[in-house]
Amino acid sequence: MVIRGEVWWARVPGDKRRPYLVLTRDGAIPVLSRVICVPTTKTMRGLDSEVDLDEDDGMPAACALSLDNIVTLPQAALEQRICALRPERMQAVCTALAHATGCAGAH
Repeated sequence: MVIRGEVWWARVPGDKRRPYLVLTRDGAIPVLSRVICVPTTKTMRGLDSEVDLDEDDGMPAACALSLDNIVTLPQAALEQRICALRPERMQAVCTALAHATGCAGAH
């Protein structure tokens, strides 16, 4: 079973195999067939809606999580676990998600 904060290799139809971060809360994962995931990209734009990762995070190479491109994936598409992000990295993901959705600083 996958856990929130883990990064997994996944193959998505029409796209290359790439790492995805699982964002769905742990309590919902056992009852859902699909989970919210954040794709990685090698194109690092420096946007507030991105989180840069590298080998220190357990990734095979430097990349960025693109919170502007969140998807839901079948859990069965998650093929191999790469790593689990530290709590401070997950906080950065939550901040980037707020920027991506326009919720940062919203009242």
